[in-house]
Amino acid sequence: VQLQASGGGTVQAGDSLRLSCAASGGTLSGYYKAWFRQAPGKEREFVAVITKSGVADYAESVKGRSTISKDNAKNAFYLQMNNLKPEDTAVYYCAVDRTLILSSRRSPEQYHYWGQGTLVTVSS
Repeated sequence: VQLQASGGGTVQAGDSLRLSCAASGGTLSGYYKAWFRQAPGKEREFVAVITKSGVADYAESVKGRSTISKDNAKNAFYLQMNNLKPEDTAVYYCAVDRTLILSSRRSPEQYHYWGQGTLVTVSS
C-alpha cells in the first residue's frame, strides 16, 4: 500500500483545514488508519486514529477540534481540523496498518505504511 497525504498549507489561527490520505496499490479496508505529526525539533506524535470498526481516538491536544473519517469507496481517509492554533504547526503524516496492538494504537512504531507528509503552518 502506498499513501499520499495532501491538504496542508499556511493558514491563520482559527482557520480550518482538511487533510487527505489517498491509498494506491491496495484497499484500505481492514486497516487501522492514523494521523501523526512532527513539529521542528520534536518527536513524531499521535494525532488521531480510526479503527477497523470505525471507532476514533484523538490526542488530547486536538480532541474537540478535529475529526478523522474514512471513505472506503475512495480508498482514502481524512483529518478535518478546526480552530487551528500555532502549536498545530507541523508536518502531518498519515499511516496505516492491518494489525496492531490496540492498546498501542497511538504509537508510531505500530504502523508499517506511511505517507510522505504534508506541512501545516498556522500563523498567529
